[in-house]
Amino acid sequence: MNHHTTVLRLGHRHDRDARITTHIGLVARAWGVDQLIISGDHDTAVLKTIESVNSRFGGTISAKWEHSPMGWLRKFVNGELQKQKEKGIAIHLTMYGLPVDEKLATISKKQPTVFVVGGPKVPSDIWEICQYHISIGSQPHSEVAALAIALDRWGARPDDVDTSNALMKIHPSENGKQVSEI
Repeated sequence: MNHHTTVLRLGHRHDRDARITTHIGLVARAWGVDQLIISGDHDTAVLKTIESVNSRFGGTISAKWEHSPMGWLRKFVNGELQKQKEKGIAIHLTMYGLPVDEKLATISKKQPTVFVVGGPKVPSDIWEICQYHISIGSQPHSEVAALAIALDRWGARPDDVDTSNALMKIHPSENGKQVSEI
């Protein structure tokens, strides 16, 4: 991706969501997202996992916890974050939104963009803050799948991650794991 992209994970619960939130981070990293922000419970284990994958397999995604995700999102959309030079686009992934194939292609890719991935209880003001509400399907589904499909349709691809700093490289293979140290 050639534009700054963030994934904001709302409502992470330490005791229930560690695996799902980690997988959201892994998808974001592999598809070349610049930043992962987790809100809800402060879970350093998820952040450390993303950092560990970055250090072993390469990548530059930053991962952090945000105490006030809705405040952060408002500032992002209004272009008021430190180091942000322009207003941002917020895309809420929800089964109640407009179909991904109809709407996502019409959204500008020239501004910083955040994909908002919900949790157990998404604050109602998300509907006012985000400019777009995109549905991968109108049935209950996985946040991880929704993010992967949305990023793919956005133009990102698996393995868009910059691996120039990798310590290990995975080699595609039909028979078994092939990994080399760099």
